[in-house]
Amino acid sequence: MLHTKHVLFPTHKTIIHQLRLLCLPSNSQHSLSTLHQALLQMSLRGHDMKFQDYNTVLNECVSKRAFREGQRVHAHMIKTHYLPSVFLRTRLIVLYTKCDSLRDALHVLDEMPERNVVSWTAMISACSQRGYASQALNLFVQMLRSGTEPNEFTFASVLTSCIGSLGFILGRQVHSLILKLNYESHVYVGSSLLDMYAKDGKIHEAQGVFECLPERDVVSCTAIISGYAQLGLDGEALELFRKLQEEGMQSNYVTYTSVLTALSGLAALDHGKQMHNHVLRSEIPSSVVLQNSLIDMYSKCGNLTYARRIFDIMHERTVISWNAMLVGYSKHGKGGEVLELFTLMREENKVKPDSVTILAVLSGCSHGGLEDKGLDIFYDMTSGKIGVLPETEHYGCVVDLLGRAGRVEEAFDFIKKMPFEPTAAIWGSLLGACKVHSNVDIGEFVGHRLLEIEPGNAGNYVILSNLYASAGRWEEVRSVRDLMLKMAVIKEPGRSWIELDQVLHTFHASDRSHPRREEVSAKVKELSVRFKEAGYVPDLSCVLYDVDEEQKEKILLGHSEKLALSFGLIATPENVPIRVIKNLRICVDCHNFAKYVSKINGRDVFLRDKNRFHQIVGGKCSCGDYW
Repeated sequence: MLHTKHVLFPTHKTIIHQLRLLCLPSNSQHSLSTLHQALLQMSLRGHDMKFQDYNTVLNECVSKRAFREGQRVHAHMIKTHYLPSVFLRTRLIVLYTKCDSLRDALHVLDEMPERNVVSWTAMISACSQRGYASQALNLFVQMLRSGTEPNEFTFASVLTSCIGSLGFILGRQVHSLILKLNYESHVYVGSSLLDMYAKDGKIHEAQGVFECLPERDVVSCTAIISGYAQLGLDGEALELFRKLQEEGMQSNYVTYTSVLTALSGLAALDHGKQMHNHVLRSEIPSSVVLQNSLIDMYSKCGNLTYARRIFDIMHERTVISWNAMLVGYSKHGKGGEVLELFTLMREENKVKPDSVTILAVLSGCSHGGLEDKGLDIFYDMTSGKIGVLPETEHYGCVVDLLGRAGRVEEAFDFIKKMPFEPTAAIWGSLLGACKVHSNVDIGEFVGHRLLEIEPGNAGNYVILSNLYASAGRWEEVRSVRDLMLKMAVIKEPGRSWIELDQVLHTFHASDRSHPRREEVSAKVKELSVRFKEAGYVPDLSCVLYDVDEEQKEKILLGHSEKLALSFGLIATPENVPIRVIKNLRICVDCHNFAKYVSKINGRDVFLRDKNRFHQIVGGKCSCGDYW
């Protein structure tokens, strides 16, 4: 008699039991093993699988991002001709998106005979989060055409994809729909709206959205502060943070990161220290992002010691951490420290340098007067020894490096041999070098080339005009300035500021707006007399107007740097360092004046201009008069 082997099929209760085991706490290996057992039981169960069975096993696949196992569940549905509900199909979409298989997720969405707002939103959100903005917007349009009304989560997701000029136009239309459907007061939607406006530079619209929110959470508050900081409106960002703190706003690490960015722009060290204390007292978990921001803030506020201290105690360093510290050293002209840290990075070999790393190193060599070292590193790049291929910015750094070293002709030849068309930034770097080293011939060619490329850039007109002025070619100066007027180009006004008792005092050239202007003006004149007795000679070449010497000297005394330095001497106790920030490049005469402030008044002076830091102690500057 032939005996057949019987297969014992599991009962419905057995399947439910196996699936529920998945929900018990266990290690991942055991949990996956249990999942595989449940999948085996599913195969044996065949057509008897029900909604609850599929839902339980799919939820486990989603939570564990078990892509292959999820595919098996999906395949089982198809094989057994099971018609999943909208809910289960949506869970499949969520599974595939969490496993980064957008193609499979889209296929599920396309095959759905019926879709609801959750299905559409899951797909739109997945595309938005992965940077597929056009796909997200296209899905949103399809959703509207299907007659499905968006909810607050749909709007919050799609608004993150409204980037770029076209995206912003669509974003305004989405905003109109939000108003029509009365979602404008929802905190998620409001946060996404103000973030969209801020990223497009429409900070007033962002502020308007923020003020209309009936409730504000940490996300919306952080979004508006971040918007101001990203646009360089650092003072406004800091003021808003203070105001919201007074209103009881809770902060997270993203909030503090945004505020630290603003403080970096202002170079407000006292504020920065206070913010660091805020972070420590808040007991926010240590975050690499936050530590990177602290390094950046302290570096830009002139305190490399604190920056390096944070860098050294980090348990984990990303390439951004290394770059922040390298850029800090570079901006302070500490070329030796830049090379030392870069060597350490390569020796540790835990983090690979990227293009920003090499930019920081080349810039450090440039500001530190180490042009030959910088050239060696650049040629190591081109030969593949570093693992980073040179980009446009790296070529620009070499031009800057050669130009700062006075090797203007060599820099000009280097540009001619570059494997691509020089950018305006590269030409601008060379023009600046021509101005510093009085190379009128090359500077004239470069200047006119720049006026063709960037007719709306005021800086190019100013530098070319200054170059002519330094050579006494006043007719050409007038010609350039007439052209500037004709093109309606406006020069950015120079300004300097100094922080005192956590208040920023800003000065413009020949400023008469400060409450203590009379004291400041008298102090500048007094210092000029004292410094002349000690050997100071005003550098009249820094005045680019065709006027007599007496008038030139008067103009020099009105420079914003001198006003800020004089105010610092008046308003701060003796032996306290003076920290002044300038939005443009500091002129040679103001640099000399600051050295005399340090030497005669016995003050350490920290100057930060648009290019670098100058730390002046005992009349000697860290830049070695090379900047």
